[in-house]
Amino acid sequence: MKTIDNIPTSKIHRASKLVTTGAKVGVNYLKYYGDKITKTEFVARSRLNENNAEDIYDSLKQLKGSALKVAQMLSMEKSIMPQAYVEKFSLAQFSVPPLSPPLVIKTFKKYFGKPPTELFDSFNTTSVNAASIGQVHEAEKDGKKLAVKIQYPGVAESIASDLAMVKPIAIKMFNIKGKDSDKYFKEVEGKLIEETNYILELKQSKEIATACSNIPNLLFPNYYKELSSERIITMDFMKGEHLSEFTAHNKDQEIDNVIGQALWDFYMFQIHKLRKVHADPHPGNFLVSKENKLIALDFGCMKTIPNDFYVPYFELAKPKNINNHSFFISKLYELEILREDDSKEEIEFFTEMFHELLELFTQPFQVEKFDFSDERFFGKITELGQRYSKNTELRKMNGNRGSKHFIYINRTFFGLYNLMFDLKANNITINNYSSL
Repeated sequence: MKTIDNIPTSKIHRASKLVTTGAKVGVNYLKYYGDKITKTEFVARSRLNENNAEDIYDSLKQLKGSALKVAQMLSMEKSIMPQAYVEKFSLAQFSVPPLSPPLVIKTFKKYFGKPPTELFDSFNTTSVNAASIGQVHEAEKDGKKLAVKIQYPGVAESIASDLAMVKPIAIKMFNIKGKDSDKYFKEVEGKLIEETNYILELKQSKEIATACSNIPNLLFPNYYKELSSERIITMDFMKGEHLSEFTAHNKDQEIDNVIGQALWDFYMFQIHKLRKVHADPHPGNFLVSKENKLIALDFGCMKTIPNDFYVPYFELAKPKNINNHSFFISKLYELEILREDDSKEEIEFFTEMFHELLELFTQPFQVEKFDFSDERFFGKITELGQRYSKNTELRKMNGNRGSKHFIYINRTFFGLYNLMFDLKANNITINNYSSL
């Protein structure tokens, strides 16, 4: 794969890159209008989506950082985003052009005052894995094989300006209106800033690995503080396949169930016992070992769940509460889904909408065991997402709904459900975490 010798770091250079991409998208639309004359709308629209997805992704992978991270987040919105975007943007999870060896060495000299060859017995300057915020290199020290994650230059410094550039797209895509829209962007900005702090990630990684050490069939790497810094983090090199690679070829249902149970227990234990959660559940952050154990990686994005959100959120997972109209309404106000300035029409619309959503999404919590391979369940999720994303009535209303905590909690559950479905895990014990 071609390497990158420099990354645009100034606001002007990064913005000009997106302007160039905007021009390409404009050309794609001209082609689309031409295609509509000779082709069906479906074929013309599919080609438009494919061309736009490729041009936008090609631009973002050069910028890296939060711009590419947003693409990675969007790739998990399988029920909203066109398939062409999901497929292309999902490459941001673990397959983007890496930094060149000279730039890697320069980064080490900046943070350690010496090249990597003076810190490790051996160090491969060619990346083995490159994602949105950093890339991973193999190294050895004292006979131990290590993975060294290096953050791309300028990522931390460009977060605010990157989010300002993608804000208009997000506002349009998610129908965000109203004076408090900034609280959502501040939540994302805060989490992205945390993800660039590798000292914090080192601390969080050790805490989660220790707290979750009793969960069966789940492994974590060890982390090495003396070989880490604010932009470089060193851990054990864990051998295994990315979860998406594993699910593509595995045909053993029993293994799928074992890994699925470990994944589900890992998330439920964090949410209910620790009140914080690994809020980046995409396939690139999980490996499957040769022994068919799940390996959890990358704890830069951890979401703390405050009690005043946790309680009403999970109270609405109980059927008796969902179907108690007055109680249901009161919890929607607590979770900021309903607002005091809502019109009668907005109250009725959003009450009905969230009742339908919660009745579907909380189904796994209504039973002792759940079948995550059920295509009907995930088909309904996709249908519901597409229906509300195209709802003209919703677009006229203030779509700025819910506590800021929904952003990463919903992202966590969407990602977790998708991973469980990809595994085709069934017979999963929902409350198994309570006995761990």
